[in-house]
Amino acid sequence: MAISLEKGRKVNLQKKQNAGLGEILVNLNWNTKPAKQGFFASLMGPKGGIDLDLGCLYELKNGRKGTVQALGNAFGSLQREPYISLDGDDRTGAVTTGENLRIDGNRIAEIRRILVYTFIYEGVANWQQADATVTIKYPGAEDLIVKMDSYDSKQIMCGLVLLENQNDETFSVEKIVQFYPGHQALDQAFHWGLRWTAGRK
Repeated sequence: MAISLEKGRKVNLQKKQNAGLGEILVNLNWNTKPAKQGFFASLMGPKGGIDLDLGCLYELKNGRKGTVQALGNAFGSLQREPYISLDGDDRTGAVTTGENLRIDGNRIAEIRRILVYTFIYEGVANWQQADATVTIKYPGAEDLIVKMDSYDSKQIMCGLVLLENQNDETFSVEKIVQFYPGHQALDQAFHWGLRWTAGRK
């Protein structure tokens, strides 16, 4: 059983009685096959596919802000701040489980907000072809599904989901699915205030 999250509707991830939220898993999966083969497909990245990267902006209650992503090797940590980690970087799309962000929900009182995003590191900027889906899982609850059901092929970055601390016991989850030309534009849209420099992986 799963719940499909629609724009304009928020869903709450709530602590269970006498327990914490547990680990929150944010999974990104996408179609890696190019629409066409041949010379132009060979320009689309590894093995002609699309290299989508999963990441997030975070803001902690103590004022610390940053990002968790493969670009710049900022893989984060579950055991220490920011209590968010990226499993790894699927460069070819060959990993059937896609890419995963893990959030220590038991540290919710220390986290103000998290903005999950994806961007096309290599490959054609064709979101409809990528057909990406985000699944949010946490213990004892139905999965939340966020479909990228609107597209803007001109932009390489998409803000996916915003998680906000409501009362140190609940994360509200809001579907965003808005497109931007890059990290800085996404940052500005949500007033994060980070300084950005060009990076590689």
